Amino acid sequence: MTGELFELEILGGSTERRFRKLRPEVEAMPWGTMTLEGTSAEDLVMARSAWTGAAYQEHRTAVACAITLRALIEARAPIDLIAVASRFPLDEMVHVELCARMAMELGGGTEIIYDPNEMVLDVNAAQTPLMRAAECAVRFFCVGEAISIPLLRATWHVSTHPLPKAVMGQIVKDEAAHGIFGFTFLDWALPRLSTEDLARLGASADLAIRFLYRQWCHTKQQRRAPKHHGDILGWMKTDAYLTLAEQAMQQHVIAPLEARGVPIGAQLHEFTQHPSLGY
Repeated sequence: MTGELFELEILGGSTERRFRKLRPEVEAMPWGTMTLEGTSAEDLVMARSAWTGAAYQEHRTAVACAITLRALIEARAPIDLIAVASRFPLDEMVHVELCARMAMELGGGTEIIYDPNEMVLDVNAAQTPLMRAAECAVRFFCVGEAISIPLLRATWHVSTHPLPKAVMGQIVKDEAAHGIFGFTFLDWALPRLSTEDLARLGASADLAIRFLYRQWCHTKQQRRAPKHHGDILGWMKTDAYLTLAEQAMQQHVIAPLEARGVPIGAQLHEFTQHPSLGY
């Protein structure tokens, strides 16, 4: 595989001090309090991989937030809406650091090789500014961020150790604003969109939804063992996670999009009935 190694750094000095002033809650986490006695080597590797993967996914989401912010400005969306969205890239970079530091608490990150030019599927530059902004809002926020909130909240609830619980709690707190943003934008944009525009947005939503369905198929194939006594890693059992994911997709993504006239074609049965996916 060709690509670059996913690595992170802090510049330090006055730049870091400004960052810490903006988000002091990062340093307030109970770092250094993890005790890993009784945790198997296999579980530790899985946890390190999971937190490293989470850092990478948050990094990808930061790219999506930045693309969305540019599109909103180009579309001359309401100033206050743009101002609210301007905080999202900062939130995501905070989440990147939190997840990366969690991996370090467990013994260090694991290797991820990626293509920095292919982190997210960009919008079609030939579309109007309004449609570029609408596609970003639907794909990145009405689907991606909206589905993450109930899943993150559930993971926070099962965390037992103060450190992962604090980390997840901060991410959940930040993501609450992200999850409603896409629908707030749509409510403003709807009078400006045609039926054909809504159909195109539905197709964009389908892409994002199908991507998540495929991830869930992979999750089921890589089933996690039941939580053992004294577990401090805070994992949800696979079946509980997938059941919640399916419910949340319908309740927090598909239903509110369809209520706004965005037609959704992606359905879970497309994947549950696909034997090669084993779902």
